[in-house]
Amino acid sequence: MSSTSKPIRLAFCVTDLDPGGAEKALVRVVTGLDRSRWEPRVYCLGASGSLVNDLANADVPITCFGVRRRWDLSVALKLTRELRRFRPALLQTWLYHANMAGRIAAWLAGVPRVVSGIRVAERRGRARLWIDRLTRGLVDHHVCVSRSVAEFSMKRSRLPSAKTSVIYNGVDVDRFANATPCDLAAFDIPHGSQTVLFVGRLDRQKGPFVLLEACGELFKRFQDTHLLFAGDGPLRSSLERAVKDAGLAGRVHFLGARDDVPELMRASTCLALPSRWEGLPNVILEAMAAGLPVISTDVDGSVELIEDGKTGLLVPAESPSALVTAIERILIEPDRVNRMVDAAQHMATERFAWRNTIDAFDALYESLTR
Repeated sequence: MSSTSKPIRLAFCVTDLDPGGAEKALVRVVTGLDRSRWEPRVYCLGASGSLVNDLANADVPITCFGVRRRWDLSVALKLTRELRRFRPALLQTWLYHANMAGRIAAWLAGVPRVVSGIRVAERRGRARLWIDRLTRGLVDHHVCVSRSVAEFSMKRSRLPSAKTSVIYNGVDVDRFANATPCDLAAFDIPHGSQTVLFVGRLDRQKGPFVLLEACGELFKRFQDTHLLFAGDGPLRSSLERAVKDAGLAGRVHFLGARDDVPELMRASTCLALPSRWEGLPNVILEAMAAGLPVISTDVDGSVELIEDGKTGLLVPAESPSALVTAIERILIEPDRVNRMVDAAQHMATERFAWRNTIDAFDALYESLTR
C-alpha cells in the first residue's frame, strides 16, 4: 500500500461487546491495526457492552443495534444500510450470529470481501452447522482460532481448506505476569487458603457443575481449600442453589463478572477449566502468562495450549474424579508445579504475543484487499 494512499475501510461485525474472550480478542485486533493503513469501524448486533469504552478510547467508531433476540433477522437489514453508507473494502465477522447476519448484509450491500471468524467448534446443534454450510458461499475466507476448530469446521461445515486458515489469540503477558495479587480476604477467604479459580461464563459449555462436584469431594480431603467462580451466566442461580443445598456456602464464592482477573489469578492456587468444548480459551493463555497452574479438559483448542504434565494438566471432559486427582497434584507437588508454570509462561511469551495475532490479520486483510 502506498504511503500516500488513503486508509482502506474495514468493517467488523460482532454479536455483542460484553467482556468474553472472543469479544476481547476482537477489540485487541481492531485497536491494534495500523491506522495509517486501515480505517476500522465496528458494528455490534446487541446492546452497548462494556468493551465499547475500549473501542471509543481508541477512536474506533461503533454502532450498536441493540437487538435482544439473537435470531432477529431485521438486524441484517440494519447492518446492510450501515454497510452501504460506510462502503468498506472488507467485512470481518466475529462469532456465530454475527457471522450469519454479516454474510447476508455484506451480500445485500455489495461488500467486496467477507472474512468469517470462527471462534469455537460449534457443537450446539445440527441446525447451526446446516445454516453455516448453506451460507459459506458468501464468504471469501474463514479464520479459525485454533487447528482443532479449523479441522472441525472443514469436516462438519465443509469449509474449503484453501479458504480456511488459523490465527491464534494473543495475550498481554506483562499485564498478567506483573499484576499485584488481590487480597482474597475480601471474599471471606482466610489467609493461607488454597484457592481453585474458575473464570468464564457460567454456561453448560464451560462445565461449572462438573467443577462444583469435584470440589465438593476435594473439600473433604483439604479443609483449607476454596472455589472461586469469576463470571456470570445462565447457570449462576442453579449453581448457587446447589452450593446451598450441599452446605458449601462458606467454601464456594461467586464473584460475578470481574475486571481484576489478573489480580485474581496472581492470588489463586490454580485455574480449572472443565469445558465440554472450546475454541482457544483466552483464560488459559492468561493464566499461563500470570504464572498460574492450569487444569483443563482435553478438548479442542485447549490441547494446543497445554502439553499434559509440562505446561499444565489435561483431564477428560465431564469427569469430576479426574478433576479431583489433577487438583490434588497441584496442591501436593510444588516442585512439579513450578516447572510447569515456568514452561507455560515461556510459551505464552514466545508464541502468543498480541503483535503476532494482529500482524497475521493485517497480512490477511492486505492479501484480500490488494
